[in-house]
Amino acid sequence: MCPECMRSAAVGHQCVECVNEGARSVRRATTAFGGREANIPLVTYVLIAINAAMFVVQLVSPEFEKAFFLWPNGVAHYDQYYRLLTSGFLHTGITHVAFNMLALYFTGPALERAMGHTRFLALYLLSLLGGSVLVYLLTPVGTPTLGASGAIFGLFGASFVLARKLQFDVRGIVGLIVINLVITFVVPGISWQGHVGGLVTGAAVAAVFGYAPRANRALIQAACSVAILALFAALIWWRTGVIVTDFRY
Repeated sequence: MCPECMRSAAVGHQCVECVNEGARSVRRATTAFGGREANIPLVTYVLIAINAAMFVVQLVSPEFEKAFFLWPNGVAHYDQYYRLLTSGFLHTGITHVAFNMLALYFTGPALERAMGHTRFLALYLLSLLGGSVLVYLLTPVGTPTLGASGAIFGLFGASFVLARKLQFDVRGIVGLIVINLVITFVVPGISWQGHVGGLVTGAAVAAVFGYAPRANRALIQAACSVAILALFAALIWWRTGVIVTDFRY
């Protein structure tokens, strides 16, 4: 090897090919909860970008919002189940999207680094769906609902659970949750169902991910995630039957 290509090693020098081969054989570190260590919170940034892009589309095309917000009648009578997911990427205005994305920017990276990309994405989407399901169960059928707040509250709940697991000081997180819950129930026009549903779901998912025993941890985490989805599906099926029956009579 030529002197310009040499790489310093603990003892002597190595060629570039040897260094690259050694790097490929080194396994990436895992987090305390089983996921691959995420140095860059890529999922958080992608989610922020998607929400921002959807808001721009809403500004350009008002009909886009109507087609994808959570409308219980549309879900029950027209099989538009996608609204339960798509509504979590829409917002009512610049203040709404700004607050939610700021919360995601400050909360998401720490959770993503602690959990890994895949588990963090699962937490976010399950929290979003948890908020949407509770909205679907308890909101009047003609009421439109939209926003990422359910997913954001899920991150708040997960932050509390995982901080307790790691024996961190949770007073700041508790204060954040309490303040946001007070705002939820005091300020008119806010969907408390979406916030509470997301909060409870996020805490439950984080409890599974954080406290699953090391043996077969990934299998247990995956199985519990599927079980939560199955519970959501059952609740949606039941509520759809109630809405359709009430409409007939």
